[in-house]
Amino acid sequence: MKIAAMFADGSGGTVDRPDPKAVDDFVVVKIRSAPMCTEYKGFKGKRDQDRTGFGHEAAGEVVEVAQPGGVTVGDRVVVQPQYGCGTCWLCLNGESIHCQNGKRLPEGQSASATYAQYIVKPHWLLSPFSEDISFDHAGMACCGLGPTFGAMQQMNVNALDTVLITGMGPVGLGGVINGHYRRAKVIVVESQPYRTKLAKELGAIAVLDPNDDDNLEKIKDLTDGLGVDKAIDCSGATAAHRLMVDALRRKGQACFVGEGGDFPLGASRDMIRKGIVLRGNWHYNLTDFPALIKVISEVGNQLDKFITHQFGMSQVQEAWELQATGNAGKVVLDPWV
Repeated sequence: MKIAAMFADGSGGTVDRPDPKAVDDFVVVKIRSAPMCTEYKGFKGKRDQDRTGFGHEAAGEVVEVAQPGGVTVGDRVVVQPQYGCGTCWLCLNGESIHCQNGKRLPEGQSASATYAQYIVKPHWLLSPFSEDISFDHAGMACCGLGPTFGAMQQMNVNALDTVLITGMGPVGLGGVINGHYRRAKVIVVESQPYRTKLAKELGAIAVLDPNDDDNLEKIKDLTDGLGVDKAIDCSGATAAHRLMVDALRRKGQACFVGEGGDFPLGASRDMIRKGIVLRGNWHYNLTDFPALIKVISEVGNQLDKFITHQFGMSQVQEAWELQATGNAGKVVLDPWV
């Protein structure tokens, strides 16, 4: 099979690897759509050797099983991220993304990344979907819509809420879709022109520039002086974290989704006197997959706007170069082109 590679000379392309085999509860999936995440950041940096093993989002078709399990040959499935052990209390309760144990690939297997034509995965980390949903749309159940869907599930975002989302990379843009679906009012913070335009097209009621000094006042003006009900950070930026906490109304809730560092937080000023709740969210509980795939089945027009570019995997260098400009929403690879 072919997989994507970053070469030491600074280019990108594909290399050949052996096709994987189904073993025990590991199933072989033919990847039909591989949404791209932040792998392009490694492409921008220097490297002294060829690198492979990219991607953690995919939708595809089961082509080989070794024993009876949760899927059968021919099933269309979303490939869930990571390799949870499947037996700890986290995995058994749908939180395999947080598994502390992990599960090793069978001996001799290496097909664990999604910028590839095939992948092996435990059957219970494959989520079936129906034929009326395209592979590209189903792939948005990974990082496209998944992280902010999980955050909104935790906070019970609904039509009575005003939600602040900071950072309009693909994860944040997916948050606009999720918030709009729930009929919430969505305010976003972003400066990149392409993404601010796309956020508005996807349903944001207001777009604030993070470089402005009066964003807190603008948010108060948009919320009758109270502040937002819920907030989600998808940027990982310290300033965004602080704005998110400051913008919450009393008894509001915030969720950290974007990977980031430390930021100042006052136990009395921020937590106790305002009574706010702060959460972290990486993915979503797998028992909520039916609810997420229902959202995906009903927002096809928005997903067509959200997925701004599609490339064959042979064009992965061009795809990475585009992502590095910021002038894209969600970018998708076809491993067979």
